[in-house]
Amino acid sequence: MSALIKIDDKEFSFPVMTGTEGEKAIDARSLRKDTGYIFFDQGYGNTGSCESAVTFLDGDNGILRHRGYPIEQLAAHSEFVETAYLIIYGELPNAVQRKKFGQLLRQSGHVETQLQEIFAGFPKEAPPMAMLSSIVNALGAHFPHLATNDFEKDLKNFDLTAAIAISKIRTIGAMIYRHSQGLPFMHPKDLPFCDNLLHLMFSEPYQDYVAIPEVTKALNLLLLMHADHEQNCSTSTVRMVGSSGANLFTSLSAGINALSGPLHGGANVAVMQMLQSIHDEGDDGSRFIEAAKGGSKSNRLMGFGHAVYRNFDPRATIIGQACDSVLKKLGISDPLLDIAKHLEEAALKDDYFVSRKLYPNVDFYSGIIFRALGIPTNMFTVMFAIGRSPGWIANWKEVASNPKGRIYRPRQIFTGSTPRDYVLIDQRS
Repeated sequence: MSALIKIDDKEFSFPVMTGTEGEKAIDARSLRKDTGYIFFDQGYGNTGSCESAVTFLDGDNGILRHRGYPIEQLAAHSEFVETAYLIIYGELPNAVQRKKFGQLLRQSGHVETQLQEIFAGFPKEAPPMAMLSSIVNALGAHFPHLATNDFEKDLKNFDLTAAIAISKIRTIGAMIYRHSQGLPFMHPKDLPFCDNLLHLMFSEPYQDYVAIPEVTKALNLLLLMHADHEQNCSTSTVRMVGSSGANLFTSLSAGINALSGPLHGGANVAVMQMLQSIHDEGDDGSRFIEAAKGGSKSNRLMGFGHAVYRNFDPRATIIGQACDSVLKKLGISDPLLDIAKHLEEAALKDDYFVSRKLYPNVDFYSGIIFRALGIPTNMFTVMFAIGRSPGWIANWKEVASNPKGRIYRPRQIFTGSTPRDYVLIDQRS
């Protein structure tokens, strides 16, 4: 199959690519060479930048699968570390592989004293994501034998480097929280991944934090829900930086910076700010809904709609169901959850939102669960980064393993000045 493009009475033929799920793409790699034209696609919303075997997303039908496994099955039967292995290596681990991977994560969790000293240069109120990006980038300097910027060498040590990245991003995230609270750092213990994260964040110097199973299960679910999400802004950034030959730590640092933006990783923070504002005004959400329908930017319904989903975000359905259960088990009555439920119910019945396919997304309920677990709002995006690290790593690995890979280099449509002559400063009006 091929596609014909007609330009100035000339026809050009381009091959059609078909993915394993039947999605179609016009292979336009030779377009500029053959025609002198490029496609203009602001934000790359209709441009396939790569071939990937990691995650399949069908926004029209609300489908999300990691390596072929539906997100609903992973949420019901798997846990974060096993899903991380699946995303990175392509298959679910057997018992031996799962044990080895878990041990590697536990052995890699400690952040060395030299790296801890970096925190002394940050004020307590420093943005958490800026700190996370800086320290993750510093891992490349601390482990130069694992971050050589030579794909062949770096891939030989990939298992260790990936484990260091996942485990230390978790530990660094907890250290950022304690730094902001003026608390001493805690050392990782021989605990499962999520229990260790809670210990690192909330333990007292002489009293370890022991998580109840419901808390660990909720955190596991949240991290799993964020483990990968196709070619989003931060993942595409990791691939773009990696395409230059940059090592894993450098590429992850770039992804963290991309995630820090309010339109990406900060979205659940915006949801919590919206819910808190509605609560402070004594509204149950009814007045807010009407104002949002009026097009008021100050009353924008955050947490509804998504760049790719034109149906329910399947992650939102899973987290929404878990949110009620978690708060009940923890004995927490959160007025913001009541407002969130009312907003969702009202919006799903209102033709204004239904006709625009503005359904709840993953950010709508995740912040409420984070809040219930005692995680402050300014740490939400750091938790997102901890969860997303397996997806970033898997995508970097695809770039590094591709012998025919090329550096990412988008084109542009220039809209600036045409040629003009330089004018001396004393002759300028």
